[in-house]
Amino acid sequence: MNITIFGGTGDLTFRKLLPALYMMDCRSLLSEDSQIVIIGRRDYENETYWNEAKGWIEKFSRMKCEEETFRHFAQRIQYFKMDFTDPAAYPSLSGFYQAHQIHDHIFYYAVAPRFFAPITEGLKTIPGTQSGKVILEKPFGETLASAKELNEEMVSYFGRDRIYRIDHYLGKEMVRNLQTIRFYNQVFANVWDHNSIASVQISALEDVGVETRGGYYDTSGALKDMVQNHLFQILTVLAMEKPDSFTADDIHKAQQQVLEELRPITADSLRDSLILGQYEGYQQEPKVDPASKTETFACLQIHVDNERWKGTPFYIRTGKKTGVRETEIAIVFRRPSEDAEPNVLLIKVQPTEGIVFKFSIKQPGETDAIIPVKMDFCQSCNIEYHRNTPEAYERLLTACMNSDQAWFSQWDQIESSWRFIDSLKLLAMQEDLPVLSYAQGTPGPKQAQNITDWADSSLNNA
Repeated sequence: MNITIFGGTGDLTFRKLLPALYMMDCRSLLSEDSQIVIIGRRDYENETYWNEAKGWIEKFSRMKCEEETFRHFAQRIQYFKMDFTDPAAYPSLSGFYQAHQIHDHIFYYAVAPRFFAPITEGLKTIPGTQSGKVILEKPFGETLASAKELNEEMVSYFGRDRIYRIDHYLGKEMVRNLQTIRFYNQVFANVWDHNSIASVQISALEDVGVETRGGYYDTSGALKDMVQNHLFQILTVLAMEKPDSFTADDIHKAQQQVLEELRPITADSLRDSLILGQYEGYQQEPKVDPASKTETFACLQIHVDNERWKGTPFYIRTGKKTGVRETEIAIVFRRPSEDAEPNVLLIKVQPTEGIVFKFSIKQPGETDAIIPVKMDFCQSCNIEYHRNTPEAYERLLTACMNSDQAWFSQWDQIESSWRFIDSLKLLAMQEDLPVLSYAQGTPGPKQAQNITDWADSSLNNA
């Protein structure tokens, strides 16, 4: 397969895509004749671009960038200068493909969603592109209405099965591991329901602010940027019924069922279900409205209304400038008695990868006291595991090449997630839900702790 990256001079390409493709080349996952076409507006010659790319690969690749292996990789890369918003530029791109015998396309839209339509319209004028695959980076549109219109246009040209909507969280090792933990360990498979589980907690905290993304983030906020995409995807994997098979269609069907069974949050339950916050100094960030009320923190309680999860709350929190960088999932089991702490299964997604299980034992010695202890599997601590574990973009690019849709978002999931979050944001505005200020370096507004006791702190003390 040959890959064309629109937006080839942006941060996503330099930080994620090129290091991923370099590692795939090192692992012999790219065929010898695979070419990488970089589309950009800057004045680069091939060698100039290679030199720029090398620095990023050296910084962000999970393995050392060797001179010989980089030269082999660089020979695949061809830089093509064009304005992809200009329809008149596409005949030149078509001629470039013909001159270099580039067929069997993967088109990566590493650009803002407003550019998806003009790129697609341009590709329609190039013979052979209709049979290609296209990878879309989130967000998958700017509003639900525009996203639906764009989706229909792209499906009409490329076809449903050749569109890959990438959510890099679904490529992360421990997220991929959730199915194995749930369905291939009898100790958990038989207790994965409301009878045994008191709550499910999904936490994604960041120590950085909006940095250079102020213009995008101020029109999005934490609910759309994180909850609607990444965290709802994790939720569906945690809550879904066991698929009839672990094929892409059956996995997606099970995930979609969860989204359809989410209980709507009403005006009566809003203040007990949602806390919004904004870190101090956000309004002074570049490209942010000085009077912005956009949330940089969100904490919510939701329910899945089905027999398995009857009465069990799912808690989601995410925020920027919280003083820590961590994404974790905690399964908090019901207390067996008042004098024993609950068992907790903690799945660490990033930056540390691993699993911690907290359980109770009798305190050693002449006493019957019950104390919590923990078993800790640190995957990141194992050098061989760490070295040999693909990054999310490596895994997902490889899956696209292999036509494996299992770990890509599907349109029905995106639409359902969008409807839920749009309704929630509208309700919060109608009910004048406050966006609470919180100090940088703190875990969000203090009121968020009123929704639940987060399991991570109790595990750290076990």
